[in-house]
Amino acid sequence: MFRIAFYSGSFDPLTNGHLDVIAHAAALCDRLVVGVGTNPNKAGLFTVEERLAMIREAAGPSLTRAGCELEALAFDGLAIEAARAAGASLIVRGLRDSTDFDYEMNMAGMNGAMAPEMQTVFLPASSPVRPITATLVRQIAAMGGDVAPFAPANVVASLRTKFAAVP
Repeated sequence: MFRIAFYSGSFDPLTNGHLDVIAHAAALCDRLVVGVGTNPNKAGLFTVEERLAMIREAAGPSLTRAGCELEALAFDGLAIEAARAAGASLIVRGLRDSTDFDYEMNMAGMNGAMAPEMQTVFLPASSPVRPITATLVRQIAAMGGDVAPFAPANVVASLRTKFAAVP
C-alpha cells in the first residue's frame, strides 16, 4: 500500500526542527507532501515560492536516500482539505513541548471530525532541535546573529541575503 503523509506549516523559514520532523516522517510514508500554507492577510519574510524551493533543496536529498518521495506545494484554506486533495492518509505534526501537544490535540480532534479517514501522527522533536522556532530564527537573523545551528545551510544563506538588503 502506497502511503502519503501531509505535513503543513508556514515554514518561514524552514528550520532544523522542521527537517527533524520531515526525516522522521519519511520512515512512515512513501510520499511526504510538505504543504506551505498561504495567508493573504499575513506577509511572510520569504515568498511562498522561496519557501518551497528551500524545502525541496534542504529536504529532497535525504528523503530520496530514505526511499521517500518529496512533494512541496502551496495551499490556501484548510490544511485538512489540502491533505485530502494530496491523497494523504496521514497528517504529520511535530511536537516540541506540552504547549504544542495541547494545541495539536485540539487540531487533531477537529481534523478527525472533518476527515475521519485520516490519522494524525505526532512526532516528538529530537532534543537538539526542541527549542528551535521559525520566529526565533527570524529574530536572530534580523539582528545579525548566527543561525547556522538552527537552520539548513541553504536557509542560512537566504536569511543572510535577505537581511543584508535591509538598511
